[in-house]
Amino acid sequence: MPLDDQPLQRKIIHIDMDAFYASVEQRDNPEFRGRPIVVGGGPEGRGGVVATASYEARKFGIRSAMPSKTALQLCPEVIFVYPRFAAYKEVSAAIRSIFARYTDLIEPLSLDEAYLDVTIDKQSIGSAIGIAMQIRKAIKEELNLTASAGVSVNKFIAKIASGMQKPDGLTFIAPDKGEEIMEQLPVYDFFGVGKVTAAKMKRMNLFKGADLKNLTEEELVSYFGKVGRFYYKVVRGIDNRPVEPYRETKSVGAEDTFAHDLTTLPEMNEALQRIGKIVFDRLFKSKLKGRTLTLKVKYHDFKQITRNKSFLVPVQDLNTIIGAAQQLLATTDLNHKKIRLLGISISNFGDPTPRPKKGFNPDQLELF
Repeated sequence: MPLDDQPLQRKIIHIDMDAFYASVEQRDNPEFRGRPIVVGGGPEGRGGVVATASYEARKFGIRSAMPSKTALQLCPEVIFVYPRFAAYKEVSAAIRSIFARYTDLIEPLSLDEAYLDVTIDKQSIGSAIGIAMQIRKAIKEELNLTASAGVSVNKFIAKIASGMQKPDGLTFIAPDKGEEIMEQLPVYDFFGVGKVTAAKMKRMNLFKGADLKNLTEEELVSYFGKVGRFYYKVVRGIDNRPVEPYRETKSVGAEDTFAHDLTTLPEMNEALQRIGKIVFDRLFKSKLKGRTLTLKVKYHDFKQITRNKSFLVPVQDLNTIIGAAQQLLATTDLNHKKIRLLGISISNFGDPTPRPKKGFNPDQLELF
């Protein structure tokens, strides 16, 4: 291939706002500054889950998706703040406008997180590191907030980089260092690796990316299913997914494959409570409400079914999500059936006419 025809090496930036909701509240309310606060949850920790915790609260072990009751036990002085979605959305729009000064290839993941492809940037700066520095400076000076950035040649490595120096950090992973970083990355930091898969990998003496790299693609698929193909590529620093601007979220959900098949209704309902909390947190973070809930059930023989429930008004309430999922489960065949997987998704965000949606978003990551 002639030199002039060589494809440009991609320059990807991942921007992740630091404790976004909590930081906006601390910015707008001086009495919250320097204090442990939680956005979300019920008053005085009664009911609900944590959407975002300030860094002061995180020092006590408080994390997103944690029951607010647990957060209160970890830090009795924590302040629970009711979310102001309109304010967060307004700030998010201002952040996007800063991004747009440099590129139109912006893939928002939520109100506080996005990928930017700056391979060719509007201002002909040429340096992705320089652009990331300018973006972080503008966010700090214009919005009085901080953001962390990761810069690399693809989305996965850029995202890993953005978390390396939080808060208010910038990390660059050079093209020739990506594979080395992936080899040293703990397996639980790979997308799709949850508690069950992490435990399975531990039993197989797979602790870092380098251990995964010793397996063939066929072996990875055999052990972990189709996500094994992703592990095979990304541990070698390969991620060819493009930055997709203006991506519309079709569904928000989570699912769990169990280490042991579930055989009783109480343990199934308990699993739905855990999954429902994760779905609620993702809806909360994305400021989404949906009219259709889908329950996914996979039995021990790999037979799979889905059940749908539509609501007259959009829902985002944790109790409604869990209750509807448990009601749908009760309508399935549970006689002498062992359940291998359960999942919940919410869809039908914008259409005022309720329409059941079959199945899950195929791009949705599984909680193993």
